[in-house]
Amino acid sequence: MTKITLKKLYTALISSTLALSALGFSASTLANEEGYPLDKAPNRLNNMSSLQNGAKLFTNYCMNCHGAHSVRYNRLRDIGLTDQQIKDNLLFSGEKVGDLMKVNMAPADAKVWFGKAPPDLSVEVRSRGADWIYTYLRTFYRDDTRPTGWNNLVYKNVGMPHVLWGLQGERAAKFEEVKGHEGGATEEKFMGFEQLTPGSLKEQEYDDQIADLVNYMNWMSEPDQLNRKRIGVIVLLFFAVFTIVAWRMNKAYWKSIQ
Repeated sequence: MTKITLKKLYTALISSTLALSALGFSASTLANEEGYPLDKAPNRLNNMSSLQNGAKLFTNYCMNCHGAHSVRYNRLRDIGLTDQQIKDNLLFSGEKVGDLMKVNMAPADAKVWFGKAPPDLSVEVRSRGADWIYTYLRTFYRDDTRPTGWNNLVYKNVGMPHVLWGLQGERAAKFEEVKGHEGGATEEKFMGFEQLTPGSLKEQEYDDQIADLVNYMNWMSEPDQLNRKRIGVIVLLFFAVFTIVAWRMNKAYWKSIQ
């Protein structure tokens, strides 16, 4: 019978993990190569002020149409808010702290107004990725050919209007027609934005606000992720120490037998 030492098992485990990581990275890279290039969303999950500001932006702007049906308002205690702060700053229509974060808009009405019912945002970041949401909310532009008057570089012909235009201002997108590769059909190439009217925030200030909003949506998609990551680090450290000890014990055991 072939003897399999802990050292061989450990080597095989590491090789498998690296292979899976490489596959995941390749899939992510291929996904980002299609369409408009995505900007990296700042990671502020450990910043409670950012999460609280993101919650305020979410309830003030997003919850006019979108809900988060898997999250209750009292879960915001986990980001440092008290029940009284939630009542005073995030509840506007008689909701209770223990209620789910739902909206009153009927799906049938939403479909008539926007062509499609707005999605629930509980897990939108996990579905599309933080970079996608971050770039999407920063690339709206005026388009008079669209029913809402708005279009988006990431999600072409989107039915959602730019609800944050008061913060960012109105912008037009400049395109230039270029010939396709090897004499193919002409394509529109994005050349930049032109600011039509100013918003209440400067460009960097707006980007910071969107980063906080996406940060909150990221947390909301899995409120326990910070605890999960902390526990994961502890478990990995334990296994690292245990592996070294077990490998030394295994080596000493077979040495005494030989």
